[in-house]
Amino acid sequence: MQVRDVAAIVTGGASGLGEATAKMLAAAGARVAILDRNADVGEATAARIGGVFVQADVTDEASVAAAIAAAEARHGVARILVNCAGVAPVGRTVSKDGAPLALAAFRAAVEINLIGSFNVLSQFAARAVTVDIDGEERGVIVNTASVAAFDGQIGQVSYTASKAGVAGMTLPVARDLAQHRIRVMTIAPGIFLTPMLMGLPQAAQDSLGTQVPHPSRLGKPEEYAQMVAAIIANPMLNGEVIRLDGAIRMAPR
Repeated sequence: MQVRDVAAIVTGGASGLGEATAKMLAAAGARVAILDRNADVGEATAARIGGVFVQADVTDEASVAAAIAAAEARHGVARILVNCAGVAPVGRTVSKDGAPLALAAFRAAVEINLIGSFNVLSQFAARAVTVDIDGEERGVIVNTASVAAFDGQIGQVSYTASKAGVAGMTLPVARDLAQHRIRVMTIAPGIFLTPMLMGLPQAAQDSLGTQVPHPSRLGKPEEYAQMVAAIIANPMLNGEVIRLDGAIRMAPR
């Protein structure tokens, strides 16, 4: 799919992987709308890339519907969606003091990472199917899972479950939307230099980077954005999860 002059939506686009993706799409000529909860950072990011910011809660159906409508009013019906909004909670099934993981904490991870991704993509797709096209492609959806979906570590039970759900729905959603000529892909990043990791001491960042076989460093958000660009450009990429991880396989802890 060509990107220039196409409307695009990036959730979680205020920072991290989403920010890098929004920047890449805008540089390629797309009309980018950033959907995020963080208004201050989101508006600043949108201003830097020449896009628009719309505040939204991906877990809320009405909030997403209003945000998509607002983005559409500015840019027209979106044909590219990149879902980067998410959280990475930590908590063991049973804590060291014997308490079970709070169900609310588990539910929150699933609500944001899995249900939030589906909420946005389903509403995006319902609008994208209305676009008249001449070629073979109406739209592209890129979701974000994690290598934790396959190599979940100790303390990652809720995060792993939510990201495994994102990976698992990739193929059936792609099959559902094939008749509408909308592709669906998922990227499963490894250890990337996101705002959460930036808060760690440099020694801790370096230690995490050495766990990656090659290149032995943390991934750069721009490298995630490069993968998004490759997916958008290649029409045969559909219904698959791509690990973007430098060949890492996560140890138990």
